[in-house]
Amino acid sequence: MPIIVNLDVMMARRKMSLNELSEKVDLTLSNLSILKTGKAKAVRFSTLEAICRVLECQPGDLLEFIPEKNDVRD
Repeated sequence: MPIIVNLDVMMARRKMSLNELSEKVDLTLSNLSILKTGKAKAVRFSTLEAICRVLECQPGDLLEFIPEKNDVRD
């Protein structure tokens, strides 16, 4: 999948554990873990907003688009 989730990078920069972030954004540990590992199929804007608020970052700090090599457009 060409969307990369850098949640673990931002958490490390802020020296914050998954448990601490889970409590601060009021999401279950399992849901945050799914997002962190890139296994989530979708993310609500309200969730993204809460994570950005707590980690003091922008959505672009958390999500990155890397095109697949066979995804060539004319």
